[in-house]
Amino acid sequence: MSANFDVMKPSSDPHVPETAFGKWFLRTETWTVHVLERALVDLERMMPADRRGYDVVADVGCGFGRSLGKLHQRFAPKRLIGMDIDPEMLQESAKEMAALNIAADFICCSSSNIKLEDNSVDLLFCHQTFHHLIDQERAIQEFFRVLKPGGVLLFAESTKRYIHSWIIRLLFRHPMDVQKTAPEYLAMVRAAGFVVPDSSVSYPFLWWSREDLGILETALRIKPKAVREETLINLVGVKPSPPVR
Repeated sequence: MSANFDVMKPSSDPHVPETAFGKWFLRTETWTVHVLERALVDLERMMPADRRGYDVVADVGCGFGRSLGKLHQRFAPKRLIGMDIDPEMLQESAKEMAALNIAADFICCSSSNIKLEDNSVDLLFCHQTFHHLIDQERAIQEFFRVLKPGGVLLFAESTKRYIHSWIIRLLFRHPMDVQKTAPEYLAMVRAAGFVVPDSSVSYPFLWWSREDLGILETALRIKPKAVREETLINLVGVKPSPPVR
């Protein structure tokens, strides 16, 4: 299968480049299985039950493309789009899709300036991308703009509590002053116009999202506190359709 590229040059939009460790981590089985796959499984169970298909599926911040094959397998879209601000990552994503014999389009752009038409996407996947963005409010408005009425947003994100932890500060690089708590992310998505029922929100507390990497629970049998500041939020939002007249 061939890959189509659009705007394959570095974006001029401000962004915080990933560290070398971060780029390495995105290619590991830990990322693919324990971060990406677990998020997709959780999001999928909260999706609308009445949708039969998603013809156009886009991944905002696809990185090295580990998500694209999973999205193709689950939703079999007629058009699969990978977007990222890093041209190198898109080139590697194209190789990943070629190895899986999956056709995909790739667009080099910022999430706050998406190179897609209004109302052109059925399902938008944003996984562990939002905490990298500088202009988060504009990005969520862009998500709303490109989704069709009735379109679905799959949003999985690390919160301020996790991004500000010592281990993440040590290994990764992010715009620290824009990070949000789980309630703040939920409020932002709803304020953009998405319908997000409480039943379509979850707060996983996975081992990799803890400062101790889960060692206290697995090795010392110390259970995490029931009341805590959440480190992750997964949600499914729907762009409402206009009322029928």
